[in-house]
Amino acid sequence: MTTDWLLSETLAPQVEGDLLAPLYEAAAHGVLALPFCGECGTPLDLDQQVCDGCGADEIAWRPVEPAGTVHSATRVHRREPGLVVAEEPYPVLDVELSSGHRLIMTTRTAPPGLPRIGDPVAVVFRELGGVSIPAAALTTPSTSEVTP
Repeated sequence: MTTDWLLSETLAPQVEGDLLAPLYEAAAHGVLALPFCGECGTPLDLDQQVCDGCGADEIAWRPVEPAGTVHSATRVHRREPGLVVAEEPYPVLDVELSSGHRLIMTTRTAPPGLPRIGDPVAVVFRELGGVSIPAAALTTPSTSEVTP
């Protein structure tokens, strides 16, 4: 098992019984699966239990295209001893996916700079304590870095 570049293994999610188990199970096979309303097909937030569109509480997890764009990017300077293992500030991205979902994630590896708003990304996976979790990978490099 490889060590994650950002977080301690102690922060790995417990897949069994977790609300996001379908996400982790699909990710283990290299597939990005996200929740949709089982009635009307509206994309749902990861922890959303009731559809904003029709009020249904049926959730259907489906594979989606692992592609999107950076909606916002933040460089985090705060380190939590024993939890965050990165030595340098790290990015947290809000990625708008082509499926209509928005995911908050970091990058698969420590990037040299901060991705720019509008940069295209692929959703790939990083391993944290044996669990595959979504991460962003730039599909084309930024031409310049945004400074905080």
